[in-house]
Amino acid sequence: MIVSSGPRERPALETPGRPLAHTSGPRLLLAIVATLLGWIVVSVGLGVGLPRAGDGVAGTTLTLVPLVVGMTLVAIAGTLLFHAVRSWARLILAPWSLAVLVGLYCLSLALAAVYPPHASSDASLPADATRVEMISADGERLAGWYLPSHNGAAVVLRHGAGSTTADVMQHARVLNDAGYGVLATDARGHGESGGQAMDLGWYGELDTQAAVDLLADRRDVDAGRIGVVGLSMGAEEGIGAAGVDRRIRAVVAEGATGRTAADKAWLADEYGVLGLVQGVLDAGTYGLVDLLTPADPPPTLEASVHHSSPTAMLLIAAGDRPDEESVAVRLAALDPSRVQVWVVSGAGHVAALRTDPADWREHVIGFLDAALRVEPHR
Repeated sequence: MIVSSGPRERPALETPGRPLAHTSGPRLLLAIVATLLGWIVVSVGLGVGLPRAGDGVAGTTLTLVPLVVGMTLVAIAGTLLFHAVRSWARLILAPWSLAVLVGLYCLSLALAAVYPPHASSDASLPADATRVEMISADGERLAGWYLPSHNGAAVVLRHGAGSTTADVMQHARVLNDAGYGVLATDARGHGESGGQAMDLGWYGELDTQAAVDLLADRRDVDAGRIGVVGLSMGAEEGIGAAGVDRRIRAVVAEGATGRTAADKAWLADEYGVLGLVQGVLDAGTYGLVDLLTPADPPPTLEASVHHSSPTAMLLIAAGDRPDEESVAVRLAALDPSRVQVWVVSGAGHVAALRTDPADWREHVIGFLDAALRVEPHR
């Protein structure tokens, strides 16, 4: 006699509509691991390798190998995730893909800022310049060159990210022809300076203060007549340095936009939802930067302007870069009595001198003469 025990139940693996199979645990774990590894490796290729892609075989290898390996890992992660879930649960692939893209964006930019290639230059010094060295408060050796002062006043000249003092020689010549001593310095990790470069300028206060120390000890310079002229990253460093060093009596900052996520909070007010999205991306990027570098996040530009009183400031914005004008106007509104704005029509980023040399000289030299109490140079 055959005894029936009733309908047999399907194994969990075969249950229709069941989103997760009993084998999904290991696959999910492998997918998570592959995602993280792929995210990191691709980001290294984009953030560290790509800026060096033109540096021969080594640069190309540092770009292509991480990209190929990382993208393979991400593809494997996606495949594992697809097979680890069933039915509607596969919709998780959409937010997973978005998270991977956002992660790549943030980590790639963070790595590019913290580990940029060393900017080098073989340009010769101006004939009347003297090579100088400084030691920052944290012990880093910094290099530069100096053109003597003829009016008792002097400025620290700071270049932008990825460049060197060779890129500001024209600015140095205009300033020196007007009588100013000019100390052009290579940012750390750039040119002849030691240390690891940091293209958000988070070491800017330390580096700029070392330069001010050197100027203050020179016999041809009145320690009460020292200013900073900075371009792009150097502009933000100059504003930041003025917030912590009262010896800086004047700052000319061209092309400053921001070096922290908080510096870009205004985007939400001006661009609505798109600005909010950018704010989220910036928060992720700068948060990763903070984890990757030993440098402390600097104060916001607004905080530095507030703490720099009574230092006079001239903020130069490119007419072709609306973001520069927006930032300059907002900073000037903090203290219109000592912060001026000059928008250079038709100029690109840090191209004011090249666009209109006569106007640059009139605005910048006129501002410095007034701020540093200098008789106009004849």
